[in-house]
Amino acid sequence: MALFEYFPNYIWNLSLAIALESGGKIGEIVDMCAPIKDAAASGGDAGTPAFMREWVKMADKLSSLAQEDEGRGRRYSAGQKLKRASLYYTTAERMQGHGHPGRQETYAKALDAFARGTAMAGDNVERVTIPYEGSDIAGLLTRAPGDGPSPLVIYCNGLDSSKELLYFSWLPHALAKRGISTLCVDQPGTGEAIRLQGIPVTHEAELWASKWVDWAETQPFVDPARIGMTGISLGGYFAPRAVAFEPRFAAGAVWGANHDWAEVQQKRLRRESENPVPHYWAHVMWVFGAADMEDFHAKSRGMTLDSVMERIRVPFLVTHGESDRQIALDYAHRSYDQLTGTSDRELKIFTPREGGVEHVGADNMSFGRDYIADWFAEKLGGHTA
Repeated sequence: MALFEYFPNYIWNLSLAIALESGGKIGEIVDMCAPIKDAAASGGDAGTPAFMREWVKMADKLSSLAQEDEGRGRRYSAGQKLKRASLYYTTAERMQGHGHPGRQETYAKALDAFARGTAMAGDNVERVTIPYEGSDIAGLLTRAPGDGPSPLVIYCNGLDSSKELLYFSWLPHALAKRGISTLCVDQPGTGEAIRLQGIPVTHEAELWASKWVDWAETQPFVDPARIGMTGISLGGYFAPRAVAFEPRFAAGAVWGANHDWAEVQQKRLRRESENPVPHYWAHVMWVFGAADMEDFHAKSRGMTLDSVMERIRVPFLVTHGESDRQIALDYAHRSYDQLTGTSDRELKIFTPREGGVEHVGADNMSFGRDYIADWFAEKLGGHTA
């Protein structure tokens, strides 16, 4: 199984694949991508304004069609269109450089379309916020059926994703079916936290993860003894770090091992691995609140799990795609090998036999999603059938 390679560069193909896996419709995606195929030939950075133009055009059309549905009382149909509009706005926005004209407006449209779309569709999701460092950070809660108390998994972003994309990964739906609630969070440096609040990344993930555990312990539908943590992409660094330093977590998993992200930056300087987004160095300096490259490398120096994995005392799952072009497979083995403090550890490498071999399973996210959901169900007391 391989990534859908429509464009002549990896970064654009990754965005396209994630959109497809998140619920985008192939006909709409073809209509958006066909006019900009030539623009992708100059690399990942050039042509991104054209990318945004076409994807926003489609999202605006879907928003207009949803308005027509709503006017006829067809709110379920309107909701479905608005959710796709939100996905397309989000995809367009994350492809742009920091400060690009129209980026803030597009992000606002994405949030609005998601909120209205999920409400009209009657989806099992609600927005929650907690205070953090004089501001707020936000999450999307998907509750397990029943009154509980039930397990909860806190699910965090990678470098450039958002809580809405976490929701569209459909892991919250898979966990709810297994009797587990999910909280998708925009941690510092991601989503709303960086775009609206200006809160940059911290390598000390436990600082914000513990605040969410504090919140979870006050919720009557949550069993405080069965709170897990997972993360996707760079969340493969944040989640283990949080579980290692926050003893209230009962289990942890990663969707893509990101054992030594500081080292990955040196590889990217040498062009030894693919970048996840266009305008990469400007992006990371923005999300880390760095003044320049030297400052960025200083602030990201702590992004390694060496001497961290050993602190984990609870069940832990490491997953990785065999053909990940961004984060080397070796990192998965390093994370697993250093899980010496727990007797309950597992390493799952996705191979061509099933799929999910690319970064975070962008070629087919169903395998990672189901495997992680089943594993949490087994460890936190959910059900797999």
